[in-house]
Amino acid sequence: MLVHPNIDPVAIHLGPLKVHWYGLMYLLGFWGFWWLGSIRARWAHVNWPKERVGDLLFYGVLGVILGGRTGYMLFYAYDAQGHWTLGQDPLAFFRIWDGGMSFHGGLMGVIVAMMVFARQQKLTFFEVADFAAVLTPFGLFTGRLGNFINGELWGSPTTLPWGMVFQGAHDNLPRHPSQLYEALLEGLVSLAILWWFGRKPRPRGAISGLFLLLYASFRFLIEFVRLPDSQLGYLYGSGWFTMGMQLCIPMFLFGAAFVWMAYQGKFEKRP
Repeated sequence: MLVHPNIDPVAIHLGPLKVHWYGLMYLLGFWGFWWLGSIRARWAHVNWPKERVGDLLFYGVLGVILGGRTGYMLFYAYDAQGHWTLGQDPLAFFRIWDGGMSFHGGLMGVIVAMMVFARQQKLTFFEVADFAAVLTPFGLFTGRLGNFINGELWGSPTTLPWGMVFQGAHDNLPRHPSQLYEALLEGLVSLAILWWFGRKPRPRGAISGLFLLLYASFRFLIEFVRLPDSQLGYLYGSGWFTMGMQLCIPMFLFGAAFVWMAYQGKFEKRP
């Protein structure tokens, strides 16, 4: 069996200032969005000015941070007795150093940010969303690497040869390194598929729909071997159905609908 390297979550100590690996992974993800976006912007069928990529990134960063924190506090921030944290302590929202970010909340935040950006740039929403959807998996990849470095969000026990012992689990059982599964599937595999799909002109909305389908499918499957948050556990007494699965179902349905509507030409009209 493998053993998690138990990496110090603090990458750099600068006196009282501590720079965490998780934060650096976010910065790397944002940089990757800009770098890949600068390449994609030059493709003939995209033809975006380079400065627009940086402007979109600024809006996206706000959406990720505000939406991700809001989503976590809404969906996951409950104590062992099932009490909603914000109801007991509203200031908990601002204590981001205690951890807690949700992908699904970040997605909602980014959607709002893209709507505002599209209106400001006089573009359709899906012109912006299709551009961003190709690049987003890189940030998912780096974010899951941050989870792995922190030794958090591990999976259920396994006898597979790549099972890994996480010290935070306190039971010395080899477990699925579910963070790496997500980094691979939600990150690198999705990036490769969307990059290939986006290399040619596609109906407006098709790339966004494919992104939702890919993420929802991969995340739903990985949830079978990823342990749920301890304060929530499995939902509805199922012993297997998690909050992550529940949130992925509407993503999958919207993704399928967007792809179908895209190929019906429903999103081609400009503002």
